[in-house]
Amino acid sequence: MAEIVRMPKLSDTMTEGVVAEWHKKVGESIESGDLLADIETDKATMEFESFQEGVLLHIGVEKGQTAPVDSILAILGEEGEDVTALLKEAEKEVEVKEKEEEQSQDAKPVVEKPSAPVAPVVSAPAPTPAPIAQQTVAASNFPSTASISSQEIKASPLAKKLAEERGINLRLVKGTGTEGRIIKRDIDNFQGRSGISGVESFSDAPVSQMRKVIAQRLAESKFSAPHFYLTVQIDMDNAMAARKSINESISPAKISFNDLVVKAVAVSLKDNPKVNASWYGDFIRYNDHVHIGVAVAVDEGLLVPVVRFADEKPLTQIGAEVKEFAQRAKDKKLQPEDWEGNTFTISNLGMFGIDEFTAIVNPPDSCILAVGGIQQTPVVKAGQVVPGNVMKVTLSCDHRVVDGAVGSAFLNSFKNYLENPVLLLGRDSI
Repeated sequence: MAEIVRMPKLSDTMTEGVVAEWHKKVGESIESGDLLADIETDKATMEFESFQEGVLLHIGVEKGQTAPVDSILAILGEEGEDVTALLKEAEKEVEVKEKEEEQSQDAKPVVEKPSAPVAPVVSAPAPTPAPIAQQTVAASNFPSTASISSQEIKASPLAKKLAEERGINLRLVKGTGTEGRIIKRDIDNFQGRSGISGVESFSDAPVSQMRKVIAQRLAESKFSAPHFYLTVQIDMDNAMAARKSINESISPAKISFNDLVVKAVAVSLKDNPKVNASWYGDFIRYNDHVHIGVAVAVDEGLLVPVVRFADEKPLTQIGAEVKEFAQRAKDKKLQPEDWEGNTFTISNLGMFGIDEFTAIVNPPDSCILAVGGIQQTPVVKAGQVVPGNVMKVTLSCDHRVVDGAVGSAFLNSFKNYLENPVLLLGRDSI
């Protein structure tokens, strides 16, 4: 008997998923435990194994498409089995659910809210969806949505409402409901292909699950946590000399300036534990352990894998972990445990030629340190203007947790360790 395989809920916050890759084709036999597909969640791309067995009779979500949790991902059964009745029954369930959604929306009072700008930085990986081919559209060639009568187009009331809100011409939408009826899913998946040439051109790319979560989390952080910013300039001459000596004669593996930054942050957090904290509404949590999130750039945005107990680790181990995280992030192989549990975050754009910037606090942390590049510039030493190497860093603070004096004390500790690296590099620090 045919069985439905539904879109799994692979994380606590997942509401929909994208099929990144199918590992089986229609007609192939599947055993329990076989890898069926790669699913892009709101945090990562994860392998999905079948808990059922049988022949793959139907694929409900094609590669690159988005579908809500519990929707039909696939149907397994005996070879040659007819799944038409099963699909129609599932379609009716979807339409009933849409009607319920429509009724609940109609029952809610309309409250206009100002649109919130989307903020950029943090959390989980996934393959980039193929961009939609460039289109050229003439507005004058489109019949208005209002001119399309309900008699001419078969569409659910909710689909019509969404099409009107989004300015979608229902004539251009292919219905996948019963007898070609246009339903909510068709509006959500409509990508604007018209085939009509004209004067305006554009290209659209679907928003990945990861980018959606980045936008949501950072918008929430920016507009719920009162941010303030503290900037210092650090003399990096001694840090540069120390790094050169370590790499030439001591360290079994090359260390980077970012490794020094992570170590200096970790030790500074032990000196200033009130910065190593999180806001939880009714209480503030002060962490005794130091888990530092290090922002890593990927195609879809930024991921923040975590170096755990960073204050206890030597520079070479910190460097090795960060490099491994960066590679796994690019290969989309990070797992949820790799980016959970941070108590502080570092975003370093110095290697991208950025002198100075501010970052958005990465919840649940109370602070994030934005690190710029090392710049050669004239400085005054012993009353003389001489060439110097300086680096600017900016600490973004959640004012609910960290006050100006507390943030300043942390930055002064951090500055002191980098300007006097002998204090940082103990016996076990390399």
